[in-house]
Amino acid sequence: MQEHRPWGWYEVLSEEDDHKVKRICVNPGQRLSLQSHQMRNEYWVMIRGHGTITLGKTRAIAQPGEYFHIPVGVLHRIHNTGSEPLVFIETQTGTYFGEDDIERFSDEYGRA
Repeated sequence: MQEHRPWGWYEVLSEEDDHKVKRICVNPGQRLSLQSHQMRNEYWVMIRGHGTITLGKTRAIAQPGEYFHIPVGVLHRIHNTGSEPLVFIETQTGTYFGEDDIERFSDEYGRA
């Protein structure tokens, strides 16, 4: 089932005690909040579209076939700079996978 957000949507593909896997779609021109997590690592594999990822103090191009490791505690966000949806698979590993493990530092949509 898709969970809609101001930037697009995600759906959970797999959820177990030791991992969670999501398919995430970011609409053109939108971006996720600048955030970090304290209890999970994330691994992003780009499937479709183009954008820019911020990972700590670095920025990189996100395009199909690229993948990124986001360690616990590292600030990150992705911005769809293209004209089509940006789609990626996110695999979470760690000790907790709840949405309340998101600490937002900047958010265009007014979420704290």
